[in-house]
Amino acid sequence: MLKIEDVNTFYGNIQALKGISIEINEGEVITLIGANGAGKTTTLMSICGIVPPRSGNITFLGSSLLDKEPDEIVAMGISQVPEGRRIFPYLTVQENLDMGAFLRKDQEGIARDREYIYELFPILAERRNQAGGTLSGGEQQMLAISRAIMARPKLLLLDEPSLGLAPLIVLQIFDIIKKINTENKTTIFLVEQNANLALKTAHRGYVMENGAITLADSCENLLENEAVRKAYLGM
Repeated sequence: MLKIEDVNTFYGNIQALKGISIEINEGEVITLIGANGAGKTTTLMSICGIVPPRSGNITFLGSSLLDKEPDEIVAMGISQVPEGRRIFPYLTVQENLDMGAFLRKDQEGIARDREYIYELFPILAERRNQAGGTLSGGEQQMLAISRAIMARPKLLLLDEPSLGLAPLIVLQIFDIIKKINTENKTTIFLVEQNANLALKTAHRGYVMENGAITLADSCENLLENEAVRKAYLGM
């Protein structure tokens, strides 16, 4: 579904991604783990066209993304849940959800998906007329994920969904991530610092260090890998 081939991405003269290659197949949950500053978020920004690669190629369903604007990439079926949530704080929960469906014209489908969101996250149904900025951190993360789902993506990009959340809320969020994958058949690319939880959620994983992919394997194998256990699992 998504193929990243030898991608090099820069911020000015600083190289953030160094020839990375990643493949994501339809229906998979793939995780990218690594320390702060490793280049994980830049990888997502390169996919979305926000920080275009200087060289290499990124293809989605056989079409190159390098000549596409971010809104065109969303229209192709890729939605991102950014780090730090970045909901619209002065819009209500329902208005935030409607913004996620901005490019869609199927009003009946939008209404069905909105009700599906309220089934996934009953607290959002209770707070549908409440301003997004007044929600708790966990509720805002639920809203950010829900807003992305409203675009009905084929590929969902999640950037640090556990960041700053209480452990119980994190477990709830990750249960929903699994549910979105299995029920909606949505392919998911999960960038996450909580390596233990990410590797227990995904099918395959990539390890990134200093802008380069250093390991790629099944999550089962990565959980048993001594270097991964020492560097990321505290074992």
